Amino acid sequence: MRFGQQLKSSLVKDWMFHYIDYDGLKDALRTHKAWDEAAEQAFVAKLEKELDKVYSFTRVKSEEIIRRIGASDKEVSDVVARADGIEGSAPDAPSEDDFELLEEDLSDIIADVHDLAKFAQLNYTGFQKIIKKHDKATRWVLKPVFATRLHQKPFYKDNYDAFVLKLSRLYDTVRTRGKPVKGDSSAGGKQQNFVRQTTKYWVHPDNLTELKLIILKHLPVLVFTPSKEFSVDESAITSIYYDNTDTWELYEGRLKKTEGAEAIRMRWYGDMSSETIFVERKTHREDWTGEESVKARFKLKEKNMNAYLRGELTPEKVFEKDRREAKRPEKDIASDEQLAREIQYRVLTRKLVPVTRSFYHRTAFQLPGDARVRISLDTELTMVREDNLDGKKRAGDNWRRMDIGVDYPFNQLPAEDLERFPYGVLEVKLQTQAGQEPPDWIRELTASHLVEAVPKFSKYIHGTATLQPDRINLLPYWAPQMDVDIRKPVSHKFGIERPGASNDISTSGNLDDESEDEDVAMGLPPANSQEDDDRLKRLREARDAMEQTDLDRLRDYGTVSNGNGEAPNALDVEERIAAQPIAQDDYPLYDSDSEDEDVEEARRVGGWHYQHVLVKHKAKQVGNALGSFLLSIVPRPRPTQVGGGGASLGVPSWKQPGEIKKFKAPKGKRIHVPVRVEPKVQLATERTFLSWLEFSILLGSIAATLLNFGDGLALAAAWAFTIVACLSLIYSASLFLWRVGMIRRRRAVTYHDKWGPSLLCLGLLAAVVVSFGFRIGKGGYNGGIKG
Repeated sequence: MRFGQQLKSSLVKDWMFHYIDYDGLKDALRTHKAWDEAAEQAFVAKLEKELDKVYSFTRVKSEEIIRRIGASDKEVSDVVARADGIEGSAPDAPSEDDFELLEEDLSDIIADVHDLAKFAQLNYTGFQKIIKKHDKATRWVLKPVFATRLHQKPFYKDNYDAFVLKLSRLYDTVRTRGKPVKGDSSAGGKQQNFVRQTTKYWVHPDNLTELKLIILKHLPVLVFTPSKEFSVDESAITSIYYDNTDTWELYEGRLKKTEGAEAIRMRWYGDMSSETIFVERKTHREDWTGEESVKARFKLKEKNMNAYLRGELTPEKVFEKDRREAKRPEKDIASDEQLAREIQYRVLTRKLVPVTRSFYHRTAFQLPGDARVRISLDTELTMVREDNLDGKKRAGDNWRRMDIGVDYPFNQLPAEDLERFPYGVLEVKLQTQAGQEPPDWIRELTASHLVEAVPKFSKYIHGTATLQPDRINLLPYWAPQMDVDIRKPVSHKFGIERPGASNDISTSGNLDDESEDEDVAMGLPPANSQEDDDRLKRLREARDAMEQTDLDRLRDYGTVSNGNGEAPNALDVEERIAAQPIAQDDYPLYDSDSEDEDVEEARRVGGWHYQHVLVKHKAKQVGNALGSFLLSIVPRPRPTQVGGGGASLGVPSWKQPGEIKKFKAPKGKRIHVPVRVEPKVQLATERTFLSWLEFSILLGSIAATLLNFGDGLALAAAWAFTIVACLSLIYSASLFLWRVGMIRRRRAVTYHDKWGPSLLCLGLLAAVVVSFGFRIGKGGYNGGIKG
């Protein structure tokens, strides 16, 4: 939708005259034919007036919301006090209507917060677009100058987390009728009877506040220290990941999800003054092992970190004080000590050093003491280099760099040292009993336009791959999607609604520029976003096709219930990818230059092995080029290329709905597609080879039997069966070795055999026809002589 239409359809009617006068500013650009200094001053004055109007309204509205929250807080406290101090049968006891009125009032405040956030977002977008249109139409550059004015009146930078926290507490109190759930915020209960599902999503910045407001109406914000006032710094989480900068073994292990792959990180909460550091190890376990992936950690004083990582401080010394004070069970102390010993051993023996820092602010939603539904939303996510490569001393000999803290957006760092992630990261953790489905609101949320599912997303993997482009050649599967806008149109009625309102207030959607006619009328070159639209459309179709294929196959296998949720034994993402039908052109969604990767691996090995692989690679390139040339000169009918506008010319599109677009890895890079490798895969490959071997032996036995007949026809038939048996044996052995190599390297290639069985049947048919043909021919000839 174009921005002008989006603005008109999204504005709140009561606030209509407080929005930017976008149409008036556009008319001001059209009015002056010859743009001179007077016209520029008049336009800037009008722009300044609009900025003052928007900024003043946001300040007034914010103060109004603060007053309303304070009044609601007093009313809720009074009603709860009456409910706690008076019996339910007393005349002054609060009724159900009293709580419903409070809930309705809080819902109205939540809608105001939502509308104010959308108001700021739309107006900021309006200012950006009108300035861009001004610079293109007049050739007078206003953008850098007006950016300073925006920074002086930053109505678009308001943080609504304080509102979210207070509204969450009040709404939870009213929803539970004055008896909110209490318990240990970190308690999770026994989990052996639960099926855990964890999914990650990307959230566009335009949808962050709306998403928080929706979730708080179902789950309260998890607060570890309710007695303290809200502070942005307290929600900050910083982690430093360690790896070997020569092999990047921990990075590749986590990316490939190999059995036993580890991630070692140092984490702290709050600012750099935090004295407590959590030393953590995450270990991945394959499902076929019967074990679950685990995260274990222990606490260590910041002043002891360097000594511990250098091996000077032994684990026995670390927990010496805990044993002396005996405040914890000996079993827990021994477990932490063993973990500290293992992590220290790995850091020293594998030469692990700090490589990547991740920083973000986290908002967690969960009932205290109840981990069945836990939702966390990470915003302002930033990855920072910690390594000392390129001759730069970032961390130096210290366990972390000290030139940054929680001062997002870290403007003091050079561009090559940080990666500001453009989206928020939503993580939904469900623990449902076998046979149960997730709550309906969770299903509606994850299926809405507000989120984009990105399974297996990792902050460490993304940050390391982005910040080390010259050293990391294996990329995660989401890398090609980073330049695609994830905003989607509203798919179903879901969002924040004001009490009594019948329309959905959500205003999510792409904000495009105005029509080409308006640009042409202003003397601007027509904007051509058709390529971007087509690219986004193809990606959407690809994802929709994959999701629909997954659902169809899961229903066929009986793993999806009649509802919209997944059954307890539903396939995970790797199994769903493996269950997809093979496309006709037989290439994966993400294509990697695996041969170049093989050459790079051989280059590291060196010697004759590298020479052999290089010659083989060059010979194949020459052969492919020659084959393509010969194919191009062969006379044959060729389709007429009509371009992307074929449909408008009356030519039907040859692209079918759900067609999968091929993503090509950059030169020298390879995209890793999640591939599950279990023992049964290896066993299935061996069984297939043994079946071919058995068939080859059977054909060889037939050939040996025919030799006993001794005549020329038997000898010809024996030769035919022997040739088929040998070819079958060589083919099956080669295919088996190739499959084993691809499985070992976890390559996303086509493992099914399209030609082998068919060629084997044809060869066997030919051998039988030769045998019977000669035998019948000889019999008929003899019969004719006898006649």
